[in-house]
Amino acid sequence: MAAVPTTTDPAGTPVPQRLLAAATRLFAEQGYDRTSVQEIVEAAGVTKGALYHYFGSKDDLLHEVYARVLRVQQERLDAFANADEPVEQRLRGAAADVVVTTIDNLDDAMIFFRSMHHLSPEKNKQVRAERRRYHERFRALIEEGQEQGVFSRATPADLVVDYHFGSVHHLSTWYRPGGPLTPQEVADHLADLLLRALRP
Repeated sequence: MAAVPTTTDPAGTPVPQRLLAAATRLFAEQGYDRTSVQEIVEAAGVTKGALYHYFGSKDDLLHEVYARVLRVQQERLDAFANADEPVEQRLRGAAADVVVTTIDNLDDAMIFFRSMHHLSPEKNKQVRAERRRYHERFRALIEEGQEQGVFSRATPADLVVDYHFGSVHHLSTWYRPGGPLTPQEVADHLADLLLRALRP
């Protein structure tokens, strides 16, 4: 059996990235359930064999659309959490960063929250575990500040996390590029709201 080439277009874009880009655009435009594998491979300019070589199924593509963003966000959160700075600065940086990275990947976020129920039970469980790890690291920053007396203990850390991420997950329903606020301005406002809510 011949090996599947890693690049086949003039720009040298790897096949997995081309498939993800095509799937993301089509899922965003017409929905996951209304997008066929044939449409994805035609948009990516590859064969079905190439898709199944890299992803195995349309379900795998949906999972990767979200997982690639979450991987970046987890790496960035870990960097903020491990920085040698006061906990208030680390939390504010992490809180703003997740807003910016979500806005930078709005299609991915919209697709995922609209289509997560299409994932297989195994993939759904995996994604929930990945998100839980992220939220637990974020919560640990809040708890660290509460233990130091920097943040109020009036509201449980779990509820504070839900409060912030409720805003983050809602971004794909209202934020539009070219609107009155830049991604960084939205991020700064939401991070400031979070820090104000935590003041002793």
